[in-house]
Amino acid sequence: MSWSDRRWRLAMAGATVLAWGLVVGTAFAQVPNTLQQRIAACTSCHGKHGQGGHNGFNPRLAGKPALYLYHQLLDFRAGRRHYPMMQHMVRDMPDAYLREIANYFAAQVPVWPAPPPSVMPAAFLRRGQELVEHGDQARKVPACTACHGKRLMGLDLAIPPLLGLPKDYISNQLGAWRGGTRHAMAPDCMATVAARLTPQEVAALAAWLSSQPMPADVKPAPAGSLKLPLKCGDMPQ
Repeated sequence: MSWSDRRWRLAMAGATVLAWGLVVGTAFAQVPNTLQQRIAACTSCHGKHGQGGHNGFNPRLAGKPALYLYHQLLDFRAGRRHYPMMQHMVRDMPDAYLREIANYFAAQVPVWPAPPPSVMPAAFLRRGQELVEHGDQARKVPACTACHGKRLMGLDLAIPPLLGLPKDYISNQLGAWRGGTRHAMAPDCMATVAARLTPQEVAALAAWLSSQPMPADVKPAPAGSLKLPLKCGDMPQ
């Protein structure tokens, strides 16, 4: 091959690379840097308003305290929570984007449908209700209401609601804490509580909670209105 042929081929290769660079650059330039663009991946799984899906993997985001949602995004980014899709999505997002996303979903108040009735035996559901409302003091298991409020709608600024969640999601998350595959900022109070529950109690809690209707007032309890039985790393000091 002559020198002129090689020069021509090199020039054509360079032009091709430049053209592809322009195409890719234009494609990226056309992606709008907006909140709606950043939450598009969230709403594709969690619903247009963050109302959640009917499965054990896509819980509702709407109405949860903003600081709680922000901490969960941080936990996924830091590897304290494990779900590959979520970890990949937030891997390179800066804190400011995560806060913006959390604030958006915290402000959403969709209409929730009535929960499906539970098919579990009445005695099984009663055990779940007992744990939710009274805990088990002999084993130092606090009542769910002690941290998540009497209406179970969470506590500002960082404790989530327990209603409006699918049974499988609740049992999966408690199971993850019991098994050590989900973590929160230390001290991890939920890991402590979940470790004191039996698998049957986890199932009873999930069955009872998922069968309860949403209250008329879906706002979380005001910050500072509850004296928490355990110290939690996610709560602002």
